[in-house]
Amino acid sequence: MSDSLFSQTPLNAPAHPVNALPGDPATGILLLCDHASNAIPLEYRDLGLPRHELERHIGYDIGAQGMTEAMAERLGCPALMTQFSRLLIDPNRGEDDPTLVMRLSDGAIVPGNARVDRAEIERRIARFYRPYDEAIKQALAASLAEGVRPVIISMHSFTPIWRGVPRPWHAGILWTNDGRLSHKLIDALRSDPALVVGDNEPYHGALTGDVIDRHALAHGYSNTLIEIRQDLIAEPQTARAWGIRLADVIKELLQDPIHRTDFRSSTGQ
Repeated sequence: MSDSLFSQTPLNAPAHPVNALPGDPATGILLLCDHASNAIPLEYRDLGLPRHELERHIGYDIGAQGMTEAMAERLGCPALMTQFSRLLIDPNRGEDDPTLVMRLSDGAIVPGNARVDRAEIERRIARFYRPYDEAIKQALAASLAEGVRPVIISMHSFTPIWRGVPRPWHAGILWTNDGRLSHKLIDALRSDPALVVGDNEPYHGALTGDVIDRHALAHGYSNTLIEIRQDLIAEPQTARAWGIRLADVIKELLQDPIHRTDFRSSTGQ
C-alpha cells in the first residue's frame, strides 16, 4: 500500500487488547463491550483510513464504553472491554465468519484489509481476538468458583439512521434461544411510555459464533445483548446516565427471588 495512505498521525491501541474492570465475581454478572474502542496499533497505520472514518460506527460502538463503565460501577460487577477497533478484527464474530475482517464497511473501503491473507488474519486472532475470548472464560470461571452461575450482558450501540432510514428505537434487546432475561428487560424498559424498545431490533440476536453464542448459549448461561441508539449516549454524561438506568433495571430483575432462580438455572443446552 502507498505511504500516501498513511500521512496522518495514527491512532494507537494500548499494549493489551482487553480492558478488565474489576468487580465482585460473586455478583454473577459479567458485562462485555465487544466494540468499546476505535484504537489501532501504530504499525497498522489506521488501516489506511482517514480519521473521520474511524470516528464513525464502523470503527467502534459510540458511547458503549462509557455506558459499560457506569453499569459496572453501579452493579459492582466485572466488565471486559476491547481496546482495539472492530476493523482490525471483530471479536463478536466466529473465527470462520466472512465478516471477521471487513474489507468494506458501510460504504468505506478499508485499504489495510483489502489484501489481508489468512496468515495475517491468524496473527490478528492470536493478538486481539483470543485474549478477549480467554478473558471472558476466566471471568466466567471466577463466578462459578464463587458458586454462582453467571449472567452475561453484552453492551452495544447502533446508528440512528441506516441507509437513509431513521431508526425509531431508543433501545433494542437482542436474544436467541434463551430469552429469559431479555423478555423481562424488554418489559421493564417498555414500562416507560417515552421509550421505544425493540425486541430483536434493529438486529436479530441469532448470530452463529458471536460472543453470546460462544460463551453463553453454548453453556446454558442466561444472557442478553443491549443496543442503545448512539445519539442518546454520544456524550459522556448521557452514556453514564443510560448505564446507571440500565444497571438499576437489571439489578432489580436479578434480585427478584423468582426471577433470579429462573435466570440462574440451566437452559439444558
